[in-house]
Amino acid sequence: MVKTGNSKTKDLFDPDELILTKYEILEFCDRVIKKWNKNPSKNAKNILAMNAVKTSILWTDDESLKAIWGEIIVWTFELLYENAMAQDEDWANMLKKLKNKK
Repeated sequence: MVKTGNSKTKDLFDPDELILTKYEILEFCDRVIKKWNKNPSKNAKNILAMNAVKTSILWTDDESLKAIWGEIIVWTFELLYENAMAQDEDWANMLKKLKNKK
């Protein structure tokens, strides 16, 4: 919360600021691994790589995680934007597709 000049409070959203905790990032990795374990022979390399990501997260301090994952988030949004523009598709349809991927 940030106070504005007229003493009202206003929520400021900063998409570049990582709010997720180390635990939440590890939970995400576990969900991906669980999904890939449904077909382990096809996803063996991916599972191995994601376990390496998990290990690096466990060994990385919180400030470095915020910097690294903050950059990943920014990069992801940039890629989504560039991909949508390259497909000449409107944002509403792109967001629907992203929502349905969950």
